[in-house]
Amino acid sequence: MARIVLENLSRIFQGPKGEAVLAVQNVNLTIEDREFLVLVGPSGCGKSTTLRMIAGLEAPSRGTISIDGRIVNGLEPKDRDVAMVFQNYALYPHMTVYENMAFGLKLRKYPKPEIVRRVREAAEILDITTLLDRLPKALSGGQRQRVAVGRAIVRQPKAFLFDEPLSNLDARMRVQMRLELARLHQRLGATMVYVTHDQVEAMTLGDRLAVMREGVIQQVADPIESYHHPANLFVAGFIGAPPMNFVHGTLSNALDGVLFTAEDRRNSGFRLKIPAEQATRLASILGKPVILGLRPEDVMPASHAGEAKAASVVEAQVELVEPLGSETFFHLTVAGQAFTARWGISERISVGQRLAVAFDLSRAHWFDPLSEQAMFCFPCE
Repeated sequence: MARIVLENLSRIFQGPKGEAVLAVQNVNLTIEDREFLVLVGPSGCGKSTTLRMIAGLEAPSRGTISIDGRIVNGLEPKDRDVAMVFQNYALYPHMTVYENMAFGLKLRKYPKPEIVRRVREAAEILDITTLLDRLPKALSGGQRQRVAVGRAIVRQPKAFLFDEPLSNLDARMRVQMRLELARLHQRLGATMVYVTHDQVEAMTLGDRLAVMREGVIQQVADPIESYHHPANLFVAGFIGAPPMNFVHGTLSNALDGVLFTAEDRRNSGFRLKIPAEQATRLASILGKPVILGLRPEDVMPASHAGEAKAASVVEAQVELVEPLGSETFFHLTVAGQAFTARWGISERISVGQRLAVAFDLSRAHWFDPLSEQAMFCFPCE
């Protein structure tokens, strides 16, 4: 397969008034051989443009792209030995499934027995052997997407490029296709680059995630690292569903230890005592503005928190309840601050109810409000 290296890659478009629009900015990224890398970020962040530059569908304004040690900037898409799967399937409506999958090989004048062998093998991998004689209009959305993937598989390329291939499917089919793509990667051992705005999709599929924002890569890490040790405020808020809770405030010394005081314009902010084992590490930011970040699962009913978290208990009001079966999302307010909590508890809690909640500060994240970079997170290992 292939190792893909992007060096100082940028793409500049011309805006409606002739101004320069920087869609991708100095991307440096290495995609290892046989790796499944996911480019993830909100719409308009430059992830699809980056993928299209790898495919040769967009020309870089600056920088180089190398595939398997060879710089491919000047090569046509057909000469890069990559296969791309699009969001809209792009199947020929007048051709059968077999003909759609075989078409690219026919153009390259492969022998007929080789075409038959490759199409049959790909169909077996994707479990679409019984569909080979059907036209696309007789297929479901998931089946059409399998055909689009099969058309890429028969090419046996150095790398597979996926541009939001599951966006047109319903929720249940997306889950099924995610599993199939994960199994496909394990079976083929191929280099895959996958673009999505869905962070759940990214975390379940990727060996590593490259999180993008406004054309700039914010962090490249495996899904667990991205979730537990985000590089900055954007990654912390984007990776995770529901997203991380953020509270602006300051850290200060008090008679009984270090306190975090939440910022509140109505002067009704709350205070939390920092665990002693963290206080020493946070000494360098005492008296400075900070942002406290806590995952929804680290905000819990005080009755479930135990004595160790008694100093971080506050009173909250329930604004909205989202029951999901095995767990429930609670939208809370604490002294004017909004929080989301994820609880797997059975007792009924209703909207408008007031209850004591505890913050697990042993799992806190601390960010610089100016640079938005992560300063400390716990636990650190």
